This record gives sequence, structure tokens and C-alpha cells, in this order.
Amino acid sequence: QVQLQESGPGLAKPSQTLALTCTVSGDSITTANNHWNWIRQPPGKGLEWMGVISYDGSTYYSPSLKSRTFISRDTSKNQFSLQLRSVTPEDTAVYYCVRSDELRLGIPPRKESDWGQGTQVTVSS
Repeated sequence: QVQLQESGPGLAKPSQTLALTCTVSGDSITTANNHWNWIRQPPGKGLEWMGVISYDGSTYYSPSLKSRTFISRDTSKNQFSLQLRSVTPEDTAVYYCVRSDELRLGIPPRKESDWGQGTQVTVSS
């Protein structure tokens, strides 16, 4: 019943900040034991876990991206967001927001978890 929808610009230029929002319906992002993840998949590569914000507001980031990544939430809108600074063409990927009922740092959530449909973001000059 839970649905997640990614939104944001599909194009970005190098050095800019990529900003995406995930809108959640069917459940509250503050409900106990809900963890809200950002995942991406570059062309021809596997899924990459970027970070998570948990129901209590705690955040955790991939070590390879934490210097450029910020995850936040707006509880009044039942949304959580991703900011990725100083993007390069290597950041081109399909970006997903995902709900999980367990905190698995560094590993994408199970396929049985609730996934958004994904949104394509292309970084190009």
C-alpha cells in the first residue's frame, strides 16, 4: 500500500548540486522502524547505496559519497530529499528512493522492500 515517488530535474550540469525529493503516501516517514533510503544505479553497473534517514531523523551515508551528500526530510509534507553536490558525469544514474524495515548500512534494501519507480538523472555539459 505504501507508494514512493521520486521527483526533480532530469538534467544537471557539472559542478552543480543535484536535488531530488521522494514523496511518500500510505505511511508516515516518522513511523517506528521505517528507514528511508536513497539508491542509485549507473548505466551498466549495479545498485549503489547512498544513504538513509531513519524514522527518528538519524542519517547515515556511504563513506564514498558522504562528503558530497545530504539527506533531509519534511515531516509536514511526508517527504525526504537528497542533495548531491559537485556532480560530474559519473553521477549519471537512475536514482531510487526505498523504504526498508531494517537498517542495513552500505547494502541496498531487499527487493521485497518498497521501491519508487526511479528517476533518470543525466549530468552533462
